[in-house]
Amino acid sequence: MNRVFLVGGLRSHIGIRNGIFKKVRPEVLGGMVAKALCERYDLTGPDALICGNAVGPGGNIGRLLLLEGGLPERVPALTIDLQCASGLAAVHMAALAIMAGEWDVVLAGGAESASLQPVRRYAENDERSGLRNPVFTAAQFRPGEYSDDAMLLGAERAAKAAGISREEADEAALLSQERAKKTAEEGVLDDVILPLFGSSRDEAIRKRMSPKLLERAPRVTDFPDGILTAANTCTINDGAAFVLLASERWLKERGMPPMAEIEGFSMVGSDPATPPLSADAAVSALLRDKGLFYSDVTAFEYNEAFAVISAAFRKKHRDVADRLNCWGGALAYGHPYGASGAEIMIHLTKILEKEGGYGVAAIPAAGGIGEAILIRSWGSGRKEPLKEKTWEAVF
Repeated sequence: MNRVFLVGGLRSHIGIRNGIFKKVRPEVLGGMVAKALCERYDLTGPDALICGNAVGPGGNIGRLLLLEGGLPERVPALTIDLQCASGLAAVHMAALAIMAGEWDVVLAGGAESASLQPVRRYAENDERSGLRNPVFTAAQFRPGEYSDDAMLLGAERAAKAAGISREEADEAALLSQERAKKTAEEGVLDDVILPLFGSSRDEAIRKRMSPKLLERAPRVTDFPDGILTAANTCTINDGAAFVLLASERWLKERGMPPMAEIEGFSMVGSDPATPPLSADAAVSALLRDKGLFYSDVTAFEYNEAFAVISAAFRKKHRDVADRLNCWGGALAYGHPYGASGAEIMIHLTKILEKEGGYGVAAIPAAGGIGEAILIRSWGSGRKEPLKEKTWEAVF
């Protein structure tokens, strides 16, 4: 089985719905990011491109994105819809293909435009379909629940199941905003962000956030004793992100050192009524399979679409709580659905470049699917990885 390495990644700024990218089709935004990533590594075209997308117009947006970006027609492309985890699943699938020897170099990630999200309608009328409302924007995620607010309600149920209070959720949201703001001010991610269409920043990061503002934030559901508000729930976003994965052979031929190696992955099913809890379930399964403990991991990147995700992690894993979303998460940056997996993988790789060791990226998806990927730094971080590197001390 071939080893798989993460060479690098690139993302757009993340816009809010009807913000900086409100008129930009996702395939155009994603195509520009994919093209720029290839140019950065002097790559005419990859062996394949795998694209995550959750709310696009349908069809194979990955192929359209590749063509819009001007990449070679000979390159095949496919699209994955695992809702919020689509981009991370794309990385998972790309890694499997390289391990199997099918391809040597693959672009994996995703693109999303909530601004241009289509409104859909079932052909049948209410009586025939059994639906209360045949017009919808979000797909149905579990039997018996037909609501565009299904994910919000799932997060409320998850908060109740995990015993997360409004105060704990607000605290997680404030920490995420503060960390993301500091990261942006220090320009830590500047070299992996591609300004496009006049973009200059991630729009969802708030310049000012305080406990008082969090207290005043309006609730977003009618769930009994609900804790979700406009401030502890992520915004709705536009964006694109891709990473470049390669085999050992491809890298050796070019004398190109990687940033990280993919050590393993996990995709698990959990209770579809409480999907936010599926991310940690996937991570637990992954670490157990690799014989690792949470304390062995330098950094965790969980896609915190809802504060309950990070609040539950901190409550359950108190000894490593500070290792979660060190530079802020989706509560601050936003969540461009299909692109988020590659985005957090880029952030994680950058953190490990400084700190070294193991990192985990994880996303909970609608329907109760958790996706997690374990990587090991090949950078110059302070912490030595638990396994010895080869390649004669990286060439």
